[in-house]
Amino acid sequence: MGLLDRCQELFNTSNLYEVLGVAKGATDAEVRRSYYKVSLQVHPDRAPEDPLATEKFQVLGKLYAVLSDKEQRAVYDEQGLVDEESDMLSQDRCWEDYWRLLFPKVTVQDILEFEAKYKGSEEERRDVIQLYIQHQGDMDAITASALCCSQEDEPRLCDIIRKAIQTGEVTAFPAFTQESEKKKRARRKRADRERQEAEELQKEMGLGDQDDSLAMMLKQRQKSREQNFNSFLSDLEAKYSKKSGKAQKGQRGKK
Repeated sequence: MGLLDRCQELFNTSNLYEVLGVAKGATDAEVRRSYYKVSLQVHPDRAPEDPLATEKFQVLGKLYAVLSDKEQRAVYDEQGLVDEESDMLSQDRCWEDYWRLLFPKVTVQDILEFEAKYKGSEEERRDVIQLYIQHQGDMDAITASALCCSQEDEPRLCDIIRKAIQTGEVTAFPAFTQESEKKKRARRKRADRERQEAEELQKEMGLGDQDDSLAMMLKQRQKSREQNFNSFLSDLEAKYSKKSGKAQKGQRGKK
């Protein structure tokens, strides 16, 4: 099955720009940034409960490979076609390695600074509104996909959405306006359980008090218990990178 067909099946659209949530005339930097955000949402480590997460992540890698290549993008823009026989799509490539090459490692301090600047920003507001529309008001999906989000952030995210509804910016989806208390309680219990697991993970990894915020951001990273500390920290840095790195060449792997 071709790339466009897989996008339709996995993301409900065959339009590569719509998958990333950007306009056709988006700059290379905008495409890159959107690819990073969307890929975070379906990263296999970040979405362990989604059986299609790995495939979505791989398809996003191929999508970005097309849009980041001037010739490939020009053909797609003009004809709506993708050259499935091109080297970048036909070769056996590890898209996880490809992603890591695009987004360099950062320090724990960089991660925490990104969180501090992102929360409450206009960028976060736009992202929350986009997630609200994408998931048609399902707060389970919204909170699971939002960057730097914990249970404590939910009231603030709901307030962002309510204001957007009141101003007519978005539709009032019943899933949001009529959400049952039972579902809210289930989400809180799930968050409490994940918080406890994060605290246990923090102790196992030997993280100090200053790293509490970082541990909370990683509440879904239970599988890290099976890895050594260096691999664990490497995953965190790659997952929450805020810097723009240049892709390195010559490194290919197998799926």
